[in-house]
Amino acid sequence: MKNILKKYGLLVWLSLILLTGFMITLFTGFIASRNLLQQQIAEQSLPVTSDAVVAEIQKEILRPVLIASQMASNTFVRDWMNAGEEDQTQITRYLKEIKAKNNAVSVFLTSGLTHRQYNASGTPKTLSETDARDAWFARMRNQKTPYETSVDADAANHDSMMISVRHRAIDENKNFIGVAGIGFASDTVRNLIDQYQNRFHRKIYLADTKGNILLTGSNAGNLRGNLTGIDGLQALAPRILANRKNEPLHLEYSSDAGNVQLSTRFLPELGWHLLAEQDTGSDIQPLQNVFLINLGISTAVMLLVIAIAWRSIRRYQKKLETSAETDALTKLLNRHAFDFVFQQALLDSERSRQPICAALIDIDFFKKINDKHGHLVGDHVLREIAAICRRSLRESDILCRWGGEEFLVLLKNCTLEKATSIAENLRNTIASNDFSRTTDLLKQKLTVTVSMGVAECKNHETEDSVFERADQALYQAKTNGRNSVYFSE
Repeated sequence: MKNILKKYGLLVWLSLILLTGFMITLFTGFIASRNLLQQQIAEQSLPVTSDAVVAEIQKEILRPVLIASQMASNTFVRDWMNAGEEDQTQITRYLKEIKAKNNAVSVFLTSGLTHRQYNASGTPKTLSETDARDAWFARMRNQKTPYETSVDADAANHDSMMISVRHRAIDENKNFIGVAGIGFASDTVRNLIDQYQNRFHRKIYLADTKGNILLTGSNAGNLRGNLTGIDGLQALAPRILANRKNEPLHLEYSSDAGNVQLSTRFLPELGWHLLAEQDTGSDIQPLQNVFLINLGISTAVMLLVIAIAWRSIRRYQKKLETSAETDALTKLLNRHAFDFVFQQALLDSERSRQPICAALIDIDFFKKINDKHGHLVGDHVLREIAAICRRSLRESDILCRWGGEEFLVLLKNCTLEKATSIAENLRNTIASNDFSRTTDLLKQKLTVTVSMGVAECKNHETEDSVFERADQALYQAKTNGRNSVYFSE
């Protein structure tokens, strides 16, 4: 591991920096896109949806408000109540016409004097001050606003839910004389909410000023009761109910499904709060999918690029190492690399107690070859001798170019006598070789001879000592006529 870090430390750090930068860029882009999407939902999409729903609800409810107002101010209604409410058929026929004309679920008129409530069915009802469902009458009698809207159970229609609009009726002297009202099925607004929920995939519901949820869509699930009892909305309920402006208020909360964007506004005409919320999880999911796809593709490309870079650098570094250890001309080990190999061979020899010998080879009259035939031929001779040595020596023997025209052979598990014999055979092979056969540079036969010095490594002998004795043997061979092998004991 240390060697890998030592060799490829820079590449490792560059790869880590590149991967880190890539991951940071990718995650930053995803977070920025997610935040932008949430901002667009909060500041644009939800308010637009809220505006559209408000416009539709106002259109559906303001018409009943107008009808109730016309009923409360109708001269016939005033005169009939002031006359003592004698002919009930007259008011019944009038209420029937209003109900049929406006396709209402319920139309009624409540007398402030007798507390009798007349309707289109012709069967009046007397309101009771002890009945909680009739408490609205006392409230209408005392309140200053001309009308109110509510979601009530219609007793005349099997307690089905309806949206009621009640309007105060007053005489010429501004005295309270009764309440005129009209009710229509809450399904109208619920269908409207469903339509927008399905179109925009948002949850829309209405709550009163106390936080009680009045109307929801059909797919609202368990969204019922009061805002203060709904997970996530508990902390926001005071801010929602305190908002009495007909302007969007953007809020945000977390639920089990994820982050939820909420837009709420107050409808002063109805006294209701409209809430439109959207779980951003479904909208962010496509971003997450694209993010994961980009992450996978980019990671694969990144790893491929890094792998190619690693391979290229390793090949280049191996080439450099080979170049540093190998003689470029002969492709043999150079002297620097041989030092490491020789030290390892000495240790192996000492452990195995096997002899090891070194043989120095020097080309005879090599300068004359260069001078007469040129350096190209001289290079050819060096390469050819290196090739002859590789073919002639054992696989366990180590051959290197010692320098200039000299070569060095390390003979493992070899006695001095055997090493001298190997050297003699090698000398004879070189001397009998025609160096012109393997090159076009020579037009005539060229023979080359070598001188060799052999020395056996002694116990605990240094590298310099062994080579010095081999060099002395080589010097004897060159002094005594060359083309010969001498050894040092």
